[in-house]
Amino acid sequence: MTSLDAQPPLTEETFWAILNGDMTDEQVNRLLWHCLGYREREDGSWDGSAVETDWIAQYPEPPDFIGSRPATVKLTRSIPAEHKQLLKEQLGFKGYTVDELTPNRTRRATAVSWLLSYGQQLVT
Repeated sequence: MTSLDAQPPLTEETFWAILNGDMTDEQVNRLLWHCLGYREREDGSWDGSAVETDWIAQYPEPPDFIGSRPATVKLTRSIPAEHKQLLKEQLGFKGYTVDELTPNRTRRATAVSWLLSYGQQLVT
């Protein structure tokens, strides 16, 4: 079993753990990779056969969403317009204060926003 086989559930507890920095950047990335369809092989290489074409074309290897602005921008752009407010609507997230705002936190908020959208798309 690879580490990608055992991801945390997409629950409010997980989302708040991401937003509050209680999950490592690696854990957040791995959860996103898993939801996007990337699977780690036993030899450490990546299988992208379940990843959507537009993602795999740009990122044949799973990108570092927390450390890479371009990957996070693509993640943001892939959230449907009707799901853009889920952070506020479902979690009541009001954002970070100016003194808390960092690229890492902004990217974590984007990750949660995308995961909420992903979850919505699974149930519809």
